[in-house]
Amino acid sequence: MAPGQVIAAVAVSLDGFIAGPDDGPEQGLGAGGEQLFTWFTDGDTASRFYPWMAMSAISAAAFDGFIDRIGAVITGRRTYDITNGWDGEGEVPGAPLFVVTHRAPDRVAPADPPYTFVTDGIASAVRQALAAANGKDVRLMGASIIRQCLQGGLLSELTIELVPVILGRGVSLLGGLDPGTASLELVRVVDAPGVTHLTYHVIR
Repeated sequence: MAPGQVIAAVAVSLDGFIAGPDDGPEQGLGAGGEQLFTWFTDGDTASRFYPWMAMSAISAAAFDGFIDRIGAVITGRRTYDITNGWDGEGEVPGAPLFVVTHRAPDRVAPADPPYTFVTDGIASAVRQALAAANGKDVRLMGASIIRQCLQGGLLSELTIELVPVILGRGVSLLGGLDPGTASLELVRVVDAPGVTHLTYHVIR
């Protein structure tokens, strides 16, 4: 079986933020960050994976097509903490979740499949997640994890879900990367109500 790819899809403001300022467990998207996800619920087409969503038909096809590829997920400890570990349900239903951290938490919500806490770096997390994905792709969650994979030459594809809002400050997706970290080739554009899905191939 051919190995999967390491991919990411992230809702981003026009000024490059994936969450507003002051994000945390009580305000997961930060101040104003909910504006990045109005397209999740401003349509009439339900997601096949998340019944609470009602997107435009165009976004539903793009979003569900992405999720359908996922066999495992990698996230950072900060994202894990802010989401309260997705209450043990995982970020993608049924997909093993790998959390990159310096130290595993003392308490972990029961999950099926169980969560794996990786303490020896992003490259190890990618190896483990690709093995667990059984030929499907591995999704990255969180700005830090995406940046680490770009820096390490581990990311194959990045989809920017560009939302026409300006947050002004918050959690930057790609801020702080060194010049020349990666080259990107635009391979797909899906223009939908309230969001434009831009998919880039990462040239290593």
